[in-house]
Amino acid sequence: MKLLVAGFGPFPGAPRNPSGELARALGRLRRPALVDVEIHAVVFPTVYQVMGTELSRLLKRLDPDAVLLFGLAGQSDHLCVETRAVNAASAIHPDAARALPPGRELVAKAPRERLVRPAMRRLIGAVRDARVPARLSRDAGRYVCNASLYFCLDPARRKRPRLVTFIHIPQPSEPRPRTRPGRKRLSAAALARAAEAILRALVAEARRP
Repeated sequence: MKLLVAGFGPFPGAPRNPSGELARALGRLRRPALVDVEIHAVVFPTVYQVMGTELSRLLKRLDPDAVLLFGLAGQSDHLCVETRAVNAASAIHPDAARALPPGRELVAKAPRERLVRPAMRRLIGAVRDARVPARLSRDAGRYVCNASLYFCLDPARRKRPRLVTFIHIPQPSEPRPRTRPGRKRLSAAALARAAEAILRALVAEARRP
């Protein structure tokens, strides 16, 4: 079984993006239950053009059974399991290359939304079993994260990859006093624990007939 795990690099307003670090950590994961799983970890630059070119080429070359994407939702205090992507892009927020998308739509004359197929509630359950707060989300934003999910869900690829999942994660807490009293942030250890739980649940889902 092949699994593509991807995160993103920094972007304006987020000089450190933990989603890329999380993807690399999962790529180094070695567990007996994953002995037959090839985990290909990638950190994409947070750039619109990359989503329409490099991501598509990588999917074609690897032909993974499942894709697990992580992105940063810096203001959140929990994990968001995204359930859909929309054919729309922000005309306000530039990407890491300081570029705006060429149009309001990601793909001209394409569907307005594409839905995620896996059993989302199983993934939510896996995260909660790891004692990390998580919720289903119907809004992946209008930034590069949403674009990556939309392109991965392209029906032109038919049934491959069979499973695609996008998880928005919060910025983890730093090992120092909080500067915003009252706002509890997840630790890096908690995020790593949740990410492994999600990966295991996705692999189990991919193995279902």
